[in-house]
Amino acid sequence: MKRILMILAFAVSGITLLATGTPAQGPAGAGAGAAAGQKSESSHSYNPIKWIKKDKKAPEAADANSDQMAKLTARLQSQGIVADNADVKGLCNDFRELETCLAALHASHKLGLNFACMKANLTGVRTGVDTSSCRMPDTDKPLGLAKTLKLLKPDVDAKAATKDAEAQAKQDLQETRS
Repeated sequence: MKRILMILAFAVSGITLLATGTPAQGPAGAGAGAAAGQKSESSHSYNPIKWIKKDKKAPEAADANSDQMAKLTARLQSQGIVADNADVKGLCNDFRELETCLAALHASHKLGLNFACMKANLTGVRTGVDTSSCRMPDTDKPLGLAKTLKLLKPDVDAKAATKDAEAQAKQDLQETRS
């Protein structure tokens, strides 16, 4: 009998607390004013994305990058890898890394492959260029350089060609840095 009365007392007190709410939170709950657009007393943000300082590129960094692109363009044009009316920035706009693009440029030039086909396979982007004559993978996922070379030219030693093209790309980047 005592147990039943204890359980009943706890149930009644729990229901009472749930029905009345806690007076410390106020009528709309803690933080409701901030969510509604009212100024909060604290300037601390609980959003972890805002804790990371966003690094904005300095104008000097943008100038240095454009200088490097101009140097790369001139260097690759003099080697006959890039056409006189093209530039590295335009050719490499869909690539995530400049080094990958440069390696693809070197490999396509050395092996006599269409750079548009290589770019479509390496980036997974197939817009803007007619790639109907290119051999493409079954999926739209980007391929690595070695797999792309093997797909486009099956008789080539893809690993050696990739290693050579990546070495040339690294050398280009080192020699054009200011």
